[in-house]
Amino acid sequence: MGDGRFFRFAIIVVLALLAASVAQPYVTRLVLTDTAPRLVAARGNLSEAEQSITALFEQVSPSVVQVVGRQSGNPFEEESAGVQSGTGFVWDGAGDIVTNNHVVSGTTDVAVRLATGEAVAADIVGTAPNYDLAVVRLRNFQAMPKPVAIGSSADLKVGQFAFAIGNPFGLDQTLTFGVISALHRRLPTSSGHQISNVIQTDAAVNPGNSGGPLLDSSGRVVGVNTAIISPSGSNAGIGFAIPIDVVNRVVPQLITNGHVPTPGIGIVAVSEQAATRLGVEGIPILRTLPNSPAERAGLRGVDMRTGTLGDVIVSVNDKPVRRLSDLTSELDEVGVGHDVKLGIMRNNRREAINVAVVDIGQSQLGP
Repeated sequence: MGDGRFFRFAIIVVLALLAASVAQPYVTRLVLTDTAPRLVAARGNLSEAEQSITALFEQVSPSVVQVVGRQSGNPFEEESAGVQSGTGFVWDGAGDIVTNNHVVSGTTDVAVRLATGEAVAADIVGTAPNYDLAVVRLRNFQAMPKPVAIGSSADLKVGQFAFAIGNPFGLDQTLTFGVISALHRRLPTSSGHQISNVIQTDAAVNPGNSGGPLLDSSGRVVGVNTAIISPSGSNAGIGFAIPIDVVNRVVPQLITNGHVPTPGIGIVAVSEQAATRLGVEGIPILRTLPNSPAERAGLRGVDMRTGTLGDVIVSVNDKPVRRLSDLTSELDEVGVGHDVKLGIMRNNRREAINVAVVDIGQSQLGP
């Protein structure tokens, strides 16, 4: 083969390769493009954990509702000003729904949207600002979902799974899960009361989840989601729930009486910060309220003329107390109409005094 023929052959080969290179994407697209719907690959079995979570959601979600309160006008117009939206869950077959007090506080109209999409007007049966709990009752309903199973918060363990179902940002029927992050937290309410033994969880809780159930892996309610700590206003992995043992005590009273007693003895305590600065162990009494059981029992507050410390409560019914929430928690357990034995430090001596527990929300304390 002469040099000319070889050169022409080489050029032809090069041009053919170039043409093939340019045409390759078009040929591939023509041959491999699938214009028909793809075949569905067979799904493997869900893991046991996935099966249990989906079963939990299917079991509980029909009984979780959206609660919308409005200060005036049409409660179903969510875009209107003055609308408050949260979550609730079915408590009984009579149409009672448990939610947070702050979801319905200050509202004149309340509506509940069931999981079926049915919107039903509701009335506020009772509120407990000290516990951030409320009960609303559906006026009319065609088929009431079954009540959610109730568990216990007394035997919760840090690290066990926790599940939240609610309506964050108005997105209904949302499931999130995490773990119980901590127990025995204290949570202040808008009324100035502190709820004891509050549950902390990292299950995603956002605005709109308020009033929804916190569940254990059996689908039992162990708490009512109520608050988050977040600089941005969205979930930051720290949410709080009112323990179900408190809810199970408060809700029946709201249904029966419309309110829940606030057990107390009629004292104003020195702030924890001031007590810490003074190096005082216990609850220093700032003053007693006029006509209160504390005044009648002879408890003494700070002498404002001299600045002398008065009585310091160090135990209730032989249980040590270090802060006011310890005292209020024990008074909640004892209940109105009973006496408590206070251990106090007075003039560096320990004494015991019996004091009656009254409903400080209803009692006429004062001059």
